[in-house]
Amino acid sequence: MSNVARTGRRLSAVPAPAPLEERYLSVRQFAELLGTTERFPRRLVAERRIRYVKFGTHVRFPESVVREYIEANTVEPLQPRRRRSRRAA
Repeated sequence: MSNVARTGRRLSAVPAPAPLEERYLSVRQFAELLGTTERFPRRLVAERRIRYVKFGTHVRFPESVVREYIEANTVEPLQPRRRRSRRAA
């Protein structure tokens, strides 16, 4: 029962703590990494579109989450279509 907390008669799952050896980025660092304003990461947090950690009033993003976000939103180019050659009858 390591990840379960007892509250009255019910059991509720407690999320596993984030690894401490991971680097956490501030909103400003995250914005600089993406080349955006600070408003963009704040909007991602407000819309719950990215996982984050809150230390009191400070919002931080684990570096692995930032990498996952970039990979998930990377659009690969389409491969050019092969043209079918029409043969004259």
